Amino acid sequence: MTEIIYKTLMQLMPVMAVVVFAALFWIKAGYGMFRTKAWGPSLSNKTGWILMESPVFFVMLFLWSTSDTRTETIPLIFFILFELHYFQRTFIFPFLMKGHSRMPLSIVLMGVTFNVINGFLIGQSLFHLAPEGRYTSAWLTTPAFIIGTIVFFTGMIINLHSDHVIRNLRKPGDTNHYLPQKGMYRYVTSANYFGELLEWTGFAILTQSDAAWIFVIWTFANLAPRAHAIRKQYRKEFGTEAVGSRRRLIPFIY
Repeated sequence: MTEIIYKTLMQLMPVMAVVVFAALFWIKAGYGMFRTKAWGPSLSNKTGWILMESPVFFVMLFLWSTSDTRTETIPLIFFILFELHYFQRTFIFPFLMKGHSRMPLSIVLMGVTFNVINGFLIGQSLFHLAPEGRYTSAWLTTPAFIIGTIVFFTGMIINLHSDHVIRNLRKPGDTNHYLPQKGMYRYVTSANYFGELLEWTGFAILTQSDAAWIFVIWTFANLAPRAHAIRKQYRKEFGTEAVGSRRRLIPFIY
């Protein structure tokens, strides 16, 4: 039964990603600068992030801990890398937030649904359904693992630094909006999103997992329209010249 659910979701998720990608160019996801009361009841950003991101952390922990490969080197590395991101996202990132922004409960529930499905697919792919002997210690020396790991940590560093830049745009008590310009923000207006996209692309490369690649597709489908809306908003607030030639999400490309 579990394998049937896995196969069904693996076919359905890429299709849904295309639908979401198209829809988000028309409907701005109502969190951050685009939150409106039309999205319904809300809760604090910190609480929202914890509730939204924590399920995937625990889903992955369960799937890894119940697998026969949990003591093997490569699956353990995959588990640690995945959980490293979500530990930061769940238990560190929310407590670094400044201000009193709120997140619609509807966005939280959608995020929880996606994260549970994503954790299930990747966890099953890596720890329960991978062919026996696929992820041996020899995987450590493969070009995919080496390149993917470099890309993963490069993306993580960009993501963390970009979040730091955003958090420190304002001085205490200041409520004005500012155009971020440090780090990768010199090249794209959504550098934090670029870092996250790069991070999961690296994870997909180093694991060579179809489920991880579907996650990359979903990451792009979710973030690309929002990056487009953010750049459009920046150009409206600060002027076309201030934004300049910076792209939306991927330097020099998009």
